[in-house]
Amino acid sequence: MRMLGSVPVRVLDDRHRAEALAILDADPVSNVFVSSRVHAAGLDPRRLGAQMWGYLREGRLVSLCYSGANLIPVAAGPRAVRAFAERAQAQGRRCSSIVGPVDTVGELWEILAPYWGPPRAVRAVQPVMATSAVPAVPADPGVRRVRMEEFDIVYPACVAMFTEEVGISPDTGDGGVLYRARVAELIRDGRAFARIEGGRVVFKAEVGAVTPHACQVQGVWVPPDLRGRGRAAAGMSAVVREALRGIAPAVSLYVNDYNERARAVYRRVGFAEIGSFMSILF
Repeated sequence: MRMLGSVPVRVLDDRHRAEALAILDADPVSNVFVSSRVHAAGLDPRRLGAQMWGYLREGRLVSLCYSGANLIPVAAGPRAVRAFAERAQAQGRRCSSIVGPVDTVGELWEILAPYWGPPRAVRAVQPVMATSAVPAVPADPGVRRVRMEEFDIVYPACVAMFTEEVGISPDTGDGGVLYRARVAELIRDGRAFARIEGGRVVFKAEVGAVTPHACQVQGVWVPPDLRGRGRAAAGMSAVVREALRGIAPAVSLYVNDYNERARAVYRRVGFAEIGSFMSILF
């Protein structure tokens, strides 16, 4: 255990898996990304590909912070936030983003900003939305799971979506090696969905994080020239139906608050807002 000032922070390992999952599963929808990593890989940093920091109060684990490509606080009150910020400051920035509940990330960033700023972008409010109901909107029958032999058709659409959403291409830096591997993994796992017409993707989405309790849709995209024609709603209806049928009992996503068109589509498909995230992008 490392003491930062008078506050206990511990790098967790598999001995703490049950305690960590109890914290994560207290809010399985909002915590689906971190929980999916723990369910799949445990807490050993080598398998997890990140460290999981634990904040202890009176010897009991009460808060978590996933420290990998993303820095993600979980169930963190003000004292835990300060403890995690001190540890993050001490090791230097290693993440490409800070993501989590608005209030928590706001407090964390207020402490870290003098040392890590300026960020490339701040997404101040990102509504978290979820549904457990089969959509009333008719599903697009052409939306299906992507096959590996279609990788070269789907990958450019994934790059276009990522670039539009994040502001930089995923091919920047390593030439897209990691991003290509992730897209391929989702296709192999049957969690990449698309409608392909004449060798062109006209709708796509992936189910990224998965736990026994929830899953998270990401990468929803329609080509700009085809937007406003109902493709997104019908496509999302198909994805949600498949996700509820065979992946998890609740489907979630989060979206930028200014993207009114997307929020309207998700509400139409049956999603309701259950909270708000904030993202700091570097």
